[in-house]
Amino acid sequence: MFAKKISSSGPLKETTTDYVKATNVRWHVFIMLLVLCAINYVDRAVLSIAMPLIQKDLELDPAIIGIILSSFFWGYALMQIPSGWIADRYRPDKLVCGATLLWGVVQTLTGFVNGSKSLIFLRILLGIAEAPLYPSGSKLQSIWLTSKERGRGATLLDSGSSLGTAIGGPIIIAFIAWFGGWRGALIGAGILTIVVSWLVWKVIKGTPDTNPRMNKTEREYIKKALEVEYNLNNQNSNLAIKITDYFKNRNFWSMCIGYYSLNTVFYGLMTWGPSYLEKTQNLDIKIIGSSILIIFGFGVVGELIGGWIADFWRSKGGNDNTVMHTLLFIGGFMTAICILLLGLGVTTSLTGAIVLLSTALFFLRWAGLYWTIPATISQHNHVGTIAGCMNTAGNIAGIVTPIYIGFTLSLTGSYFIALLLFVAFGLILAIASLFINFNKKIGA
Repeated sequence: MFAKKISSSGPLKETTTDYVKATNVRWHVFIMLLVLCAINYVDRAVLSIAMPLIQKDLELDPAIIGIILSSFFWGYALMQIPSGWIADRYRPDKLVCGATLLWGVVQTLTGFVNGSKSLIFLRILLGIAEAPLYPSGSKLQSIWLTSKERGRGATLLDSGSSLGTAIGGPIIIAFIAWFGGWRGALIGAGILTIVVSWLVWKVIKGTPDTNPRMNKTEREYIKKALEVEYNLNNQNSNLAIKITDYFKNRNFWSMCIGYYSLNTVFYGLMTWGPSYLEKTQNLDIKIIGSSILIIFGFGVVGELIGGWIADFWRSKGGNDNTVMHTLLFIGGFMTAICILLLGLGVTTSLTGAIVLLSTALFFLRWAGLYWTIPATISQHNHVGTIAGCMNTAGNIAGIVTPIYIGFTLSLTGSYFIALLLFVAFGLILAIASLFINFNKKIGA
């Protein structure tokens, strides 16, 4: 008979005692978080996909549309740090599922709006309700995954953003057809979210110590690996490190600048991408949905590949700094090049635009690896809060970018300046990532 010996630095090895195969509950947890994040972005994308219909129905100016698209991020950014603080001190699994139930209710109510003011109010409330998801997801990484698994864990979690945006188009187009317009689509998305919140809770509830579906082999594997990680980093650390100490550290600010840059490009394309395709390619809403599926579908593939490359490279002895600096620099640089070519008019066809935008999203989403950074650079009791700080920075971009693009369009009638903005922030993402030390926790 054989049993698996627990190894903190690599795969489980066999010894000559009773054989017990490790369960994979930790990956079930992160697959469900992927599903939840996808639904999260379906709920965010529904307004952008349906906006041509909403604009006509409610007679909205482009500048007002920019404010509406931005308003979600006002509440979302405001609640990031408080959500991370709560995730550090209480059960992140309960926080995630409770928040999901709440945002499903708010999304349902959005289908009953009758003007821009009520729409803005409910979008702010939706942002507040969705705020705990990513800080809690980052905290769950530090609880459930070893340091050599977090590349895949982070990109599973974050690839939901591209997946939700990709499938959001066809889903919302179907809801519009089935339920009689954009109002029915919003209500349908809300009800879907409420159902998913219950399904996710059935899988992610508990911790490695309490989850009844996890066996002792997997539980001990996680426990030993986390003990080694934090003991090595804390040998020379100041265990009294405070949150304010992070604000004095280069790693923290490089992380925030890089994530802000990532979201400037991603949220700009997510919120205004459908309208860009409609105006420049004269597409109807059905073709827009298919195009968004292709473009953001490439983002899903790129993000999962990026996470796999990172973990595989590290498992073969790759230094964390070498791995992360290389992948994040390539991701930002290639994004900038693709969007620059689009802005310069190298291609004016629909096929060419989709190819360039799909390639840009493929490489941009390698930066989903940013969701490994809070657990990498933070002390264990600060992971959720630091993740909240990072996501606050990222979602300030979500506030600013849609408004900027909306007013630019009102003044110029052209997307060229917006595309140049995306080029600049693709390069900033590449450069800022080089200033992060992935080999050492802050305070160690």
